[in-house]
Amino acid sequence: QVQLAESGGGLVQAGGSLRLSCAASGRTFSSYAMGWFRQAPGKDREFVASINWSGGKTNYADSVKGRFTISRDNAKNTVYLQMNSLTPEDTALYYCAAPHFPWTAEPFVFDYWGQGTQVTVSS
Repeated sequence: QVQLAESGGGLVQAGGSLRLSCAASGRTFSSYAMGWFRQAPGKDREFVASINWSGGKTNYADSVKGRFTISRDNAKNTVYLQMNSLTPEDTALYYCAAPHFPWTAEPFVFDYWGQGTQVTVSS
């Protein structure tokens, strides 16, 4: 059973940074792409970033390009989201996600989701 557990959220002032982590278990982590999504109050969930199974290819939403970095440590079964230059518009519940099938290429289809970690950016 695939399990995803996010951590690292919190309250930060505008301009600050946070690093989110997502620990995966239940299968061979290094064979699967991973992604980060977010959902702000009253809004639909939106894509933030993705990384392929090898870590060699990443993709970002335009709203976070140049500020956020997705990375993975396959030895630790963990994917990270480094968030810099945060703004109040980044306030949301952040989820990590994983596809059902291994070694997939973009566009990824994400089937498994964590419970989310809250990020709140104050102005």
